[in-house]
Amino acid sequence: MNRPVKRSLTLKGHRTSVSLEDEFWRAFREIAEEKSKPINVLAAEIDAERGFETGLASAIRLHVLAHFRDRATKDQ
Repeated sequence: MNRPVKRSLTLKGHRTSVSLEDEFWRAFREIAEEKSKPINVLAAEIDAERGFETGLASAIRLHVLAHFRDRATKDQ
């Protein structure tokens, strides 16, 4: 796994950035495509659901983890 890379997103009309490893970024984009949502829309949904104690990058990583765990459970 490589070091996190800063990437730009637009949330509620404002530019922000998150630092994510390439693997998490690719998985995040894959989830957005599966859900037929622009990545900024999915990021805004995750942002709205996270608590104040959780950073956006961490919330995205947790969302990716939950998505693939859920998929693995369904495939069993």
